[in-house]
Amino acid sequence: MSAWRNKEEFKSRVLEWADKLDVITRSLSVRPMRNKWASCSTAGNLSFNSELLGLDKGVGDYVIVHELLHFRVPNHGRLWKSLMRAYLGDYEKYEEKLLKTG
Repeated sequence: MSAWRNKEEFKSRVLEWADKLDVITRSLSVRPMRNKWASCSTAGNLSFNSELLGLDKGVGDYVIVHELLHFRVPNHGRLWKSLMRAYLGDYEKYEEKLLKTG
């Protein structure tokens, strides 16, 4: 896979996944973030680190699904891991790439 063309392509992908996961988003931003790749609030606000735009789309999908699943499962326990696997398969490979990045 390749990097994202632009912010709009990334946001479009977030909305595709939100629809697939039946998550309602109130706001969606892609902006510089110092210490996180993404964050979400209980009010439905999503923020993604703009550095993701330069990374592999598979890594982007990992961060997108990771964050959207937190609307349903607030932790990284068994249920969250099984849902990650159900949607992304071997998601750990993307997790490893992300950890090596930053």
